[in-house]
Amino acid sequence: MTVAQTKPLALVTGVGPGTGAAVVRRFAEGGYRVAMLARDEARLAALEAEIPGAIAIPCDVADPAALERAVAQVGDPRVVVHNAVGGAFGTFQQVEAEVLQRNFEINTLALFHLARLTAPAMIAAGEGAIIVTGNTSAQRGRAAFAGFAPTKAAQRILAESLARDLGPKGVHVAYLVIDAVIDVPWQRARMPDAADDFFISPASIAAEVHHLAHQPRDAWSFLAEVRPFHEPW
Repeated sequence: MTVAQTKPLALVTGVGPGTGAAVVRRFAEGGYRVAMLARDEARLAALEAEIPGAIAIPCDVADPAALERAVAQVGDPRVVVHNAVGGAFGTFQQVEAEVLQRNFEINTLALFHLARLTAPAMIAAGEGAIIVTGNTSAQRGRAAFAGFAPTKAAQRILAESLARDLGPKGVHVAYLVIDAVIDVPWQRARMPDAADDFFISPASIAAEVHHLAHQPRDAWSFLAEVRPFHEPW
C-alpha cells in the first residue's frame, strides 16, 4: 500500500470551477485523497493533474447506478460532501415539471443514495461525516424559485433525518446554508458593479465545510450558515 493510499478519502460531488474545486483543494491540503464527482470530464481531468491526491470520477449523480459504480471505484470515504446542485429560476407556471423532478434527483435523491452507499462503512468505523452545501432556498420558497426551493428544502429535511439517525452512531451530518452570491466568473459578469466584499469566496465556503467535517464530538453542528458581513438577513 502506498503512502497516498493510507490517506483518508473524501468524496465531493458537484466539482465545478467554484465551490466544488475549492472544497477539493481544502481537503487535499488537509491530507485527504479526494474523489471528485461531476459530469464534466475535461474539468475533472484538469483538476486531477493540478491537485495532488485528486481522483477524477466522471459521474451524473442523478443516475443511481452511476453513483454506485463511482463509490465502488474509490472505496469507503471518511467524508462525503454533497455539493452537486440542480437549480432553476421561474414561477410554478413557468418551470416545467421535468425540471423540478431533475432537481429533486440531483439535490435530494442523490443525497439519499450517497448516504446509503457510504454511511454503513462510516458506522462500522465509528467515525465519518456527511456535509451538504445548501442555500436559503432550503428555508424559504420565493415565487421565482418554484423549480428549485422545494428540492433544497427536502434536501435539508433529509439531511436532518440522517443526522438524527447517524449522529448517535458516530457519523456527523451537517447542512451548510450559503446565504450569499458565490464569487465565480459568471456571477461577476452578471453583477459587474458589485464590490468585492459583496461576494463570498469559494475558499471561505470550503474552509467552513472542512471545519464542519472536523468538529469535535462534543460540539457538533447540524445547521450552519455563512454570509458576507453586510448581507441583510
